[in-house]
Amino acid sequence: MGVKINFINPFGTDAYNGLIMETMSPYLSGGAELVVTNTKNCPENIDYYYSKHLIEEAIFESCIEAEKAGFDAVIVGCCYDPGVRVARELVEIPVIGPLEATMQMAPYYGHEYVLVTDHHKAVPYLRDMVRLYGEEAHCRKIDCIDWWVTDMIQDTAGVARDAVAAADKIRREAEADVCILGCTIISASHEKAIMEGTPRDVAILNPNTMALKLAQSLAELKQQGAYAISRRAYYQSLKDRNADEFAGVRKQFANRGK
Repeated sequence: MGVKINFINPFGTDAYNGLIMETMSPYLSGGAELVVTNTKNCPENIDYYYSKHLIEEAIFESCIEAEKAGFDAVIVGCCYDPGVRVARELVEIPVIGPLEATMQMAPYYGHEYVLVTDHHKAVPYLRDMVRLYGEEAHCRKIDCIDWWVTDMIQDTAGVARDAVAAADKIRREAEADVCILGCTIISASHEKAIMEGTPRDVAILNPNTMALKLAQSLAELKQQGAYAISRRAYYQSLKDRNADEFAGVRKQFANRGK
């Protein structure tokens, strides 16, 4: 039986859902099903961290609802990997962050990589993410194309053009093997350009594709009884330690992201 994967756009709008579905569907295999949704009743702009933290509350609820709806895995569709680790505390299905997934797969393409993200504000945040994931030895440089996500959807061809140019330039400067496009909408714009005839450079890595393949693999392992997240320490769940307290928190806050 094929697995069912929920890609959750965290932006509080359905404006990006079609682009994501169009550019990820060709990579489905083995009967896997992809459903693209978005968060509700939260900010649309994740570029500012106050909004991002409010969006994460909606992500937690979306992940809980996805598990209840029978999804086998969730992808949180932003390379900030927003709320991913907290969501793993809340559900038993795999929760995938696109940036983390791509960093894990990058060594199969090259020894060292660069990251190209969307705008100047994201650059230091991704530097923090590189440290969090222990990737300082492999990530040579982080730079941006100075596009904001709300503008990207208006000109995906322009985004793809600038992303390829930046990837080539930064990769040469850093003497790195591959480039990760550190934004799901940049990656989708680049993939759309490839679908429309732009030659593929296999040294440019798409976090959407990497997240999809990791989600499918872990979901299949779970179906086969070979995956379960450890609750020993980091991902220990409050509902396992104190079910009444967890129920109280859910009663008070569960509707905020719906």
